[in-house]
Amino acid sequence: MIDELIDIFNEKNEPIGQKMKHEAHRDGTWHRVSHVWIYNLKGEILLQLRAKNKELYPDMWDISAAGHLGAGEDPITGGLREMEEEIGLTAKPEDLEFLKIRELKINIGQMVNNEFCYVYLMKYDGDIDNLDLRDGEVAKLKLLKLNELEIDLKARPERYAKHGDYWLEIIDAVIQKIG
Repeated sequence: MIDELIDIFNEKNEPIGQKMKHEAHRDGTWHRVSHVWIYNLKGEILLQLRAKNKELYPDMWDISAAGHLGAGEDPITGGLREMEEEIGLTAKPEDLEFLKIRELKINIGQMVNNEFCYVYLMKYDGDIDNLDLRDGEVAKLKLLKLNELEIDLKARPERYAKHGDYWLEIIDAVIQKIG
């Protein structure tokens, strides 16, 4: 895990200071992340296969691009940065459509992860073969039809990050976007 200074928040998502990321995970301190779910008009969603060395959900399919916000970073800027760092996709703030803030609480081993997840959708009809996996956090990308994703989530849940009903919320939100 790359350590960095992040802003921390109380349970009401109000800023209360800063800590190093590892300290926030150790202490269970609330912090912010951006989730960017990328879809296309063919009814497909872009998933990333997390690298095998990741602490959380290694070698599992997950959100198109996501990550912690650095100290002083707003959620849109963080989402755009994560897209560029993880998958080599450059976009503008107006390309991201805010969906919701999701409260996430996960305890895995010594990690107590309390996050306010700023969730965005982004339409991208480009060729994913042109994207560049630069940071070593992402092993592979794939586009998956929404109905195939829903079926595979039920048939082989062990292949996917453990987001529960969040997966279905995203599928429904994308279906509403593409009609």
